[in-house]
Amino acid sequence: MNKKNKKLLIIFAAAAVVLAVAFLTQKGGGSENPSKYSASALTALENFFDFKTIAMKDGKVSHRFEVKNEGQEPVRIEKIYTSCMCTEFSIIDGQGKNWGTFGMPGHAGPSKTNITVKPGESVVVETIFDPAAHGPSGVGLAERSVYLESNSQKSPKLELKFSAVVIN
Repeated sequence: MNKKNKKLLIIFAAAAVVLAVAFLTQKGGGSENPSKYSASALTALENFFDFKTIAMKDGKVSHRFEVKNEGQEPVRIEKIYTSCMCTEFSIIDGQGKNWGTFGMPGHAGPSKTNITVKPGESVVVETIFDPAAHGPSGVGLAERSVYLESNSQKSPKLELKFSAVVIN
């Protein structure tokens, strides 16, 4: 066997090994994917709250949303964030653990998380709105959202909304 044929044989053998590893990895990964998703979904007892009219001078206002896993499998909250930097929130689980303060990506805390809500359990999402965050020009109707992204196949993104009319 000459040197050229030997090199070609080595190249083909290496390519076959790479393809075999890629194929086996693909099959193994495919069998694991269903377990990383949940057939359950998180639901909110209320998806919207109206603060009505609030004054900047009175400071921050808060509201608690209850979010429940009514399914048969655990749901993992993987990413959480708000629509605006004037809004932040915390998640409190059934055991009273506060998972920290979260907000708009790049403005307040991390947006990725790993909070598991077991079947039948609830968490409280406490939203905090700062009507003075936008300064004197921030008067009028404010509509904001908090987003919880999970591993749920049914409903991977839950949006909790609130509104307020901000006055000086």
